[in-house]
Amino acid sequence: MSILQYNGGAVIAMKGLNCVGICSDLRLGLQQQTVAMNFKKVFQITDKLYVGLTGLATDVLSLEHLLNFRCKLYKLKENREISPKAFGAMLSSLLYEKRFGPWFSEPVVCGLDANNNAFLSGMDLIGAPVFSDDFTVAGTCTQNLHGMCEALYRPNMDPEELFEVLSQCLLSAVDRDALSGWGAVVHIITPEGTITRTLKCRQD
Repeated sequence: MSILQYNGGAVIAMKGLNCVGICSDLRLGLQQQTVAMNFKKVFQITDKLYVGLTGLATDVLSLEHLLNFRCKLYKLKENREISPKAFGAMLSSLLYEKRFGPWFSEPVVCGLDANNNAFLSGMDLIGAPVFSDDFTVAGTCTQNLHGMCEALYRPNMDPEELFEVLSQCLLSAVDRDALSGWGAVVHIITPEGTITRTLKCRQD
């Protein structure tokens, strides 16, 4: 088993019409043993920027603290909030500088820029980015997530449609994966604000 799969987890980010969504499961496990059902994997960076971190739970928490620290330094220096594109570049650089002893985490960045255009990006554990115009997935069941997203994704979805599609994609994918699931949380980012909803799912 890969160290990235040790604690389980699944994250999807998806683009809508002037909105973007990101969701994750809530399971924390030690391989097949479930430890907790409330482990956050999606973290708010700014009002319109979120990052999802899958992989080794200790590195997820450490990376989240480090990212918050770097973003606060950026805000002090630049006197403005970091943009999604700049945050993606910073995160990529942060991961690559540790490439010989990497953070065991695969981040997904999603947000709206100053013009409310969606930004989606995924990375591997040494920070090689991939940019997407529709959806990005990460975690232990990426094949399931890709299949569900390709089947259900439609362009130009409004926030409610985006929530429904994200929820169905995540729940259907994690139901077929023993290392993720046990609840989910969905964040829909719009120009007016963020809508967050918690989902129940199978707990077996």
